[in-house]
Amino acid sequence: MQITIVILCLFILSCNNSNAPKEKEIVDSPAEMDNKMSESIQQTLEFALKNNGKINDSIKLNLASIVNDFYTAASYQPVWSSKESWQPLADSLFHFISNAQEEGLFPKDYHFKNLGSLKHTLDTDSLKRMDAALWTKADLLFTDAFMRIIKDLKHGRLQPDSITLNKDSLGAGNFFVKNLNELVAKKQFSSLLNSLQPANKGYWELKKGIRRFLDSMDTKTYTYVTYPYKKGDTKDSLFFIKTLQKRLSESGDIELSAKLPDSTQLSAAISKYQKQKGIKPDGKIGAATVRIMNTSDEERFKRIAITLDRYKQLPDQMPEKYIWVNLPGYYLWVVDHDTIALESKVICGKPDTRTPLLNSEITDMVTYPTWTVPTSIIAKQYLPRLKNNPGYLSKLGLKLVNGKGETVDGSSVNWSKYSKGIPFKVMQNSGDNNALGIFKFNFNNPYAVYLHDTNQRYLFKNSARALSHGCVRVQDWEQLAYYVARNDSMNAKNTSELKYNTDSIKNWIAHKEKHRIDVKNRIPIYIRYFSCEGKDGKIKFYDDIYGEDKVAREKYFADK
Repeated sequence: MQITIVILCLFILSCNNSNAPKEKEIVDSPAEMDNKMSESIQQTLEFALKNNGKINDSIKLNLASIVNDFYTAASYQPVWSSKESWQPLADSLFHFISNAQEEGLFPKDYHFKNLGSLKHTLDTDSLKRMDAALWTKADLLFTDAFMRIIKDLKHGRLQPDSITLNKDSLGAGNFFVKNLNELVAKKQFSSLLNSLQPANKGYWELKKGIRRFLDSMDTKTYTYVTYPYKKGDTKDSLFFIKTLQKRLSESGDIELSAKLPDSTQLSAAISKYQKQKGIKPDGKIGAATVRIMNTSDEERFKRIAITLDRYKQLPDQMPEKYIWVNLPGYYLWVVDHDTIALESKVICGKPDTRTPLLNSEITDMVTYPTWTVPTSIIAKQYLPRLKNNPGYLSKLGLKLVNGKGETVDGSSVNWSKYSKGIPFKVMQNSGDNNALGIFKFNFNNPYAVYLHDTNQRYLFKNSARALSHGCVRVQDWEQLAYYVARNDSMNAKNTSELKYNTDSIKNWIAHKEKHRIDVKNRIPIYIRYFSCEGKDGKIKFYDDIYGEDKVAREKYFADK
């Protein structure tokens, strides 16, 4: 039985390899090379399609069926060489792949090693230059690399999600074949690739800073410092100090020796490191310092790549006016005809109560709003305290409301029978002390979040502002409200039908009146997660506050 299985396996292998492309095929004359390559390309593609894109043990086409579509339509004629000489487009493409990092791409994704080896061999060895098998491999790899490059430049490497707005389909090969045909016909390499990328100003500003980043990029691998450590555990504390000493020695801040540094030496080394990184040199080790120690330039480059791909998930053409909230940057922009008309600091959700990423539009605004406490806050924070103190809510200035809208006395409720939620609303009346402040911006979304003022305005002075329960607190809410009002006034066909303007808002706020304002010309709002951006040729990085980049990095760039 076992012998039969072995024979069957050998038979299958021999069948699969019977049409394997030749590893060597010498052509006597350069004039004959293209015809021989055409035969070789067809045979090699037939083999690759039957073997999951593999040409041999070391070469595999990423987009074999699309590559085949192109060559089938082109009668299997070579693209990147002719008569044992490279076409100029091959040099352009190889140069692009060599410098792919400047585009936020990774050369290894585009056969860089194999193409480099083939190109060197065919350029320097006159005998191997007569080998059609080598020219065939090079042509197919160049085509495969080009197809993947235009895919990555157009749509990126991240999978579309619920907020992705670029719905363009790559089509059944049409996108790829059309663009390669255009390249071959017009031979305008850079302009073609540029045309595939987002027109978004922020995208190109970020790309502008990549070369400068790469020029100073530290590719050294550093020791990872685990923090926090068990301070009461002597063994763990000693291990931490030893690891920290090693990490600090790698950045030239302390000398590595068998003897562990004392507290004074360690503090001086930490302070030196902190000065290098532009953070407060207090000489103390903490989560912020350790996070910077564990953030390498290679990791930062992947964050650049991720952010560029997030731009590719936006529509090709953004609206003329829109509100842009960048959570890691803790800011809100009003963009008006590609110009930032308003910028404000924001406070967003804590890591355990994240502000969701979404697309919507401002539907209405409210002066002196009431606050209905989210059920998640009630279950996690209030309910455990109410079981011990039924009057807890009134101390916070909150009231309990039943389904009929009636106020309920907390002491009359048997709180012990509730564990996950309660059959009441918890509300806070409008006023200067309301958690929403004195203004609120509503937009449709399934998460019950909104933009609003706050009664804790002092928190805007913090550099790290992931502090809310999920809503976005806006420092310059008043300017945003006036912008929305002016936009409604300018676009109103009949101003007499508009029931408010900037003066109305000022008057209602001055008199502490509650009003709900319908927004006629709704302004789109995008809440996004972009952890770096370009400005003046430099790249500014923000903390990965929700670990979104870490997840994307591990999912899409783990092998980079």
